[in-house]
Amino acid sequence: MSHYDFKSQRLWVEQDIAERIAIPCDRAQANYLLNVLRMEEGDPMLVFNGRDGEWRVEVRPMGRKKCALVPLEQTRPQPDPDASDLHYLFAPLKSARIDYMAQKAVEMGASRLRPVFTQHTQERHPKLDKMRANVIEAAEQCGILAIPDVAEPVTIGRLLADWEDNDEGRHIIFCDEGELGKNPLAILDTIRGEGNTVPPLAVLIGPEGGFSAEEREMLRASSFVTPIPLGPRILRADTAAVAALAIVQAVLGDWADR
Repeated sequence: MSHYDFKSQRLWVEQDIAERIAIPCDRAQANYLLNVLRMEEGDPMLVFNGRDGEWRVEVRPMGRKKCALVPLEQTRPQPDPDASDLHYLFAPLKSARIDYMAQKAVEMGASRLRPVFTQHTQERHPKLDKMRANVIEAAEQCGILAIPDVAEPVTIGRLLADWEDNDEGRHIIFCDEGELGKNPLAILDTIRGEGNTVPPLAVLIGPEGGFSAEEREMLRASSFVTPIPLGPRILRADTAAVAALAIVQAVLGDWADR
């Protein structure tokens, strides 16, 4: 993330971004900029939309409740979408903890989030709109330029049955509470192909009660799935998510020297 400005406020916008073409703010954005941040005429900030890169803009108030943003220059181009291509599959949790999981998955570089219903899943009606709002907020705060996709929920059985037809060689790493030892690093290295290549990856985190015996058997029987341990302690699902994503990114992902 070269030449990243860590100090300026960042805002995601839906509109296309082009030099000197004013972007009108919606009511919530205007209130945030004018009344929360107390921004005034000419104040600078950064905007992005997931398509046109990042731009430095000036704030142009239009009364007390309206404002626009005028793009002045592009500060970073839109990155290659394949540069960070890690899917995060997870059994939904309750309320604030699923908000935390969504935010941390974005910070850890997930490009797609998808709820997966398992036998022991606690939350059967995840609020996808709220999840998407958390994704946008996390993207604004952590400096990324692409907004990760939030996919519709799926059962684990349907996910695995359709995987090879729909996911074009993507390999699933699932965090298995079984007896696999303590160190996942050597196991992750086995996923590399010829010439040290790494296939597209997905990380699967189960519910608080863990995967059922039938689900673990199903996962272990799939050629596109690799189980890994997460150390000697029992982790909560939201903690396991951060730990697993960090390990995968460090060994096989965009933290690694590849």
